[in-house]
Amino acid sequence: MDSGAGEAAGCGGAQGVPVGEREPHPSDSMRTFGAVVQALREHAGLSRTEFGERVRYSKHTVESVELGRRMADEVFVEHAEEATGNTGALRKAARHLTRGEAGLAAWFRRWARLEREAVSLSTYECRLVPGLLQSERYARAVFEGTIPLRTDGELEEQLAARMERQAMMRERPTVPFSFIVEEHVFRRRFGDAEAMRGPFDHVLERSAPRNVTLQVVPVEAGLHTCLDGPVQVLETPEGRRLGYSEGQKNGRLISDRKEVSVLYQRYDTLRSQALSPNDTRALLERLRGEL
Repeated sequence: MDSGAGEAAGCGGAQGVPVGEREPHPSDSMRTFGAVVQALREHAGLSRTEFGERVRYSKHTVESVELGRRMADEVFVEHAEEATGNTGALRKAARHLTRGEAGLAAWFRRWARLEREAVSLSTYECRLVPGLLQSERYARAVFEGTIPLRTDGELEEQLAARMERQAMMRERPTVPFSFIVEEHVFRRRFGDAEAMRGPFDHVLERSAPRNVTLQVVPVEAGLHTCLDGPVQVLETPEGRRLGYSEGQKNGRLISDRKEVSVLYQRYDTLRSQALSPNDTRALLERLRGEL
């Protein structure tokens, strides 16, 4: 989910990226594009060596593109089009090429792209403060405590990506962002009193805008409808509703209408059981004062 290793942000296009440069974080679109190249090459009856001669790249580069390890530049795309009959398929596919998002878990990438365009986003979290509401200090503590351990460079990369992702809340003031978080999440200690106050201040600041709603599920609320685990739901600009759930080292994008409908029903029911936004704010201010 967005509070753990899955969440981060940032992606770039294919323009100006030399095909010879290996991508440290291959994206799904690169793998898909590579599969299309391979299918068209094989349909044309060309070996990788023969195809490489026609596109003016080595067979090793062709192999890397086909396996999604390297980003294809405009020159490769144009020559590949000519070599496969100028169908236009590769030019169209290349428009959707994106580089792998640094610091973004493979299972979270598609959801991260969807939420940047969503017209509404709702999050239920029972493990950690949602990534969009995490302070830098809190996020750093989360990354430092995960296994396997990250290098300093990887940690800084993921931290920067998480902070960058939060910008979409500031840049999209008319998009509704809803959060429902279990009370015990805010009671979990990760440092001394001074370290804990910062995350409270950050959450209170991030949840202050009119388009952001934060509700806490009090510990006395008992059992409720979302006990299957953390979940996110969103609506696309086309009016389509999608869901996302995540576990240990995996995530699932949910598109089935019946399943998504159930998730929305659960979320709406829990919203009625959680504290109101005003009562939530009062609770967080009290918890901060008790530190």
